[in-house]
Amino acid sequence: MEKPKVYFTKELTSEAVVKIYQKLGKTLPGKVAVKVHSGEEGNQNYLRPEFLKPMIEYVKGTVVECNTAYDGARDTTEKHQKLMDSHKWTTYFDVDIMDSEGPDKILDIPNGKVIKKNYVGKNIENYDSMLVLSHFKGHPMGGYGGALKQLSIGVASSKGKRYIHCIGAEDGSYEDMFNVDQRKFLESMADAASSVVNYFKDNIVYINIMCNMSVDCDCCAVAKDPCMKDIGILASTNPVAIDQACIDLVTNSDDLGKDTLLERINSRDGIHTIEAAAALGIGSREYELINLD
Repeated sequence: MEKPKVYFTKELTSEAVVKIYQKLGKTLPGKVAVKVHSGEEGNQNYLRPEFLKPMIEYVKGTVVECNTAYDGARDTTEKHQKLMDSHKWTTYFDVDIMDSEGPDKILDIPNGKVIKKNYVGKNIENYDSMLVLSHFKGHPMGGYGGALKQLSIGVASSKGKRYIHCIGAEDGSYEDMFNVDQRKFLESMADAASSVVNYFKDNIVYINIMCNMSVDCDCCAVAKDPCMKDIGILASTNPVAIDQACIDLVTNSDDLGKDTLLERINSRDGIHTIEAAAALGIGSREYELINLD
C-alpha cells in the first residue's frame, strides 16, 4: 500500500499554513468545523487566532471547542465563552462550543479496545467536515498533544472527557480522573479519536504546528516555557502519520532541548496513543514526508 503523505515546511507563517493545506489537494465540503485549542487562561504558548485567521477564513470555517472536565476558565459554557472573547477568537470567527447544550451525541466504537462509545458535543451534527488545527507540544498526562488528542479529548464533551479519562466509568466514579491506568487511558483516547475519524470519514484534514513546544499543554494555566526551538508545520489526511512524523522530527532534531520534551513524552508512554490508533486502523505509522522547503 502507498504510504500516507505528510507535508512539511519550516516556514512558520500564517501564509505557510494555507499553502501546506493547499498542497494536500483536498477541499473540505459543506460546513467546516475548525477544531482549535482556545488556550487556558494564563497560558502563554497556545496558537493565537491572528496566526490561524487566514487558514480558517480560507475554508470558511467555524471555530469549535468543547468544555473541560476540570476546574478552570473553560469548565462551563459561560466561562468558556468569556475566555473565547478575551482570547479574541470571537473577534475574528464564528465560535461554537459544541457541548453548550445537551444532550451529548454518542458515537459508537464497536471495535474500541477500552471504551465502546464516545460522548461528543451534539453540535458536531451541524458540520460536514473538520479541519483539525493542532499545536504540537508536550502534555502532563498524555505525554504529547497533537492531532489524536484534539480528536479525542478535544472533541469530547465535558462528560466525554471525564469518560475517556476514567476509561469508561459511566459515572466518572474514579476519585481522581488524572490517576488511572496510564496505558488504558491512552488506549481510551485512541478509541475516542477513532470515533471522530469514522464520523467524518474522508472529510477531515490535519495540520500540526510545531512551535512554542513546552512540556506542558495549552490546557495548563501555568505552563513551562518552550524547551526547544520551533520546527515547522505539517499537514496530512492521516492523523496517525502526522503525529508520528512530529515525534520523529523531535527525535531527529539537533536541538539539545529535545531531551526535555522527549522525557515528558516517553515518561508518559505517549507513543502508545499512536500505537493504539494505528491498531484501530485509523492511520499508519509509516509515511512519506514531503519537504516543501
